[in-house]
Amino acid sequence: MMNGVVVFLMVVVVANAQTSFQGRCPDVQTKRNFNLKKFSGKWFEAERYFGGIEKGGKCVTAEYNLRRNGRATLRYKLIDSIYSPSIEAFGKVSKNDPAKLSFHFPSIDVDSPYWILATDYKNYAVVWSCAEFESYDYSIRGAWILTRSKNPTSRIIQKAYSALDKNGISKIYFVQTNQTNCPLN
Repeated sequence: MMNGVVVFLMVVVVANAQTSFQGRCPDVQTKRNFNLKKFSGKWFEAERYFGGIEKGGKCVTAEYNLRRNGRATLRYKLIDSIYSPSIEAFGKVSKNDPAKLSFHFPSIDVDSPYWILATDYKNYAVVWSCAEFESYDYSIRGAWILTRSKNPTSRIIQKAYSALDKNGISKIYFVQTNQTNCPLN
């Protein structure tokens, strides 16, 4: 009984940040020869799967950095949210696939995969997250289109959409992120 309650609470916490689906996580291809150092820096969130943690949020940015010890950091910022305006996470890079990052968010005590599916490092990136609850035939999924520009061109967004299509990830669940009237920093 206690295990069922713990799993239910875990699903509620994780589902608040991402979109829930019946079934297992789909097989996806990560960015070949991914370079976290080139990927590091500030990204603007252009679109995302709807997630409760971002409800009411705008001006969303994600800043990835590679630390000297080989670990990754993620500083996630948003404004006008019912949650904290800034969440910091500390991550690990998979030894087998450097495009598979795993972040721990201490403020909400959640671990989450962040897989880089596609990026050209200068304009766009597609980030994917999926966690399975096999005994319940259930998965929690998140997807983000990140751009270096606050107002990306449609050509840049189309490149991201192509990566989603290539991986069979539905675009129907995406919502556009409001990046208007944002502070300069």
